[in-house]
Amino acid sequence: MPSDHAPSVVAALAGLGGQRVWSLMVSLFGDLAQGQGDAIDGPVLSQIMAALDVRPEANRVALHRLRNDGWLQSVKAGRISQHSLTAQGRAESAAASPRIYAAPPDLTEPWQMVVTEENGRETDSALREAGFIAALPRAYVGRAESAAPTGCLALPGTPPPEWLRRAVEPAELEGDYDALLAALTALDAELPAPEQLTPLDVAVLRCLIVHNWRRLVLKHPALPGGLIRPEWPGYRCHLLVDRLLRRYPRPALQDLATA
Repeated sequence: MPSDHAPSVVAALAGLGGQRVWSLMVSLFGDLAQGQGDAIDGPVLSQIMAALDVRPEANRVALHRLRNDGWLQSVKAGRISQHSLTAQGRAESAAASPRIYAAPPDLTEPWQMVVTEENGRETDSALREAGFIAALPRAYVGRAESAAPTGCLALPGTPPPEWLRRAVEPAELEGDYDALLAALTALDAELPAPEQLTPLDVAVLRCLIVHNWRRLVLKHPALPGGLIRPEWPGYRCHLLVDRLLRRYPRPALQDLATA
């Protein structure tokens, strides 16, 4: 069973918004059971979701939705149901993992600015697909190694002014990143040593960290490190997410089953 630490973790992160049960479950399976053959026993899943303050009926509805969406599958092993990602679920989790679990960027990373001849939709789509971010009309920024479409002018980046750094930040997520930063900062200071948490505690903690980070970081392109302000809340969240996930490693599924 989860220890007395679980309620404080849930209280710190569960109030940030975007806590739809099926989406929490996506985060949980993507973190704990992404490998081929990985499965979470029904009683274990019920304990984790209960610790996340999810009602049993909401848990069942989320499972039903994700099975209908082709994202989860459930099989009986004796009297116990075992839930696992489908091939589609594993593929989608694997596609998102590089952004979710990436190490914080190097703030000296080289970058470039690409200038286009016109504001064409096809050029804009091609640049965005290549990882570039619109900074000004007809001007995009991206990593130095990213290949710009033919016909664009590529200029190597120099130490950027403050206004350009701010121009590429996702302003619409500023409040959400501020709230996540406050919650993660409190957790970083207050959480006990890893050995004081049960495997279920760690599963709950990681689910909430990954979920709240995932719902923000996947909403905008990755910023080139050389354009990131050290004080940007998104970057400071990234530092804390990385530190907390390394401090509290992913528990083995067999440890959860015997907890």
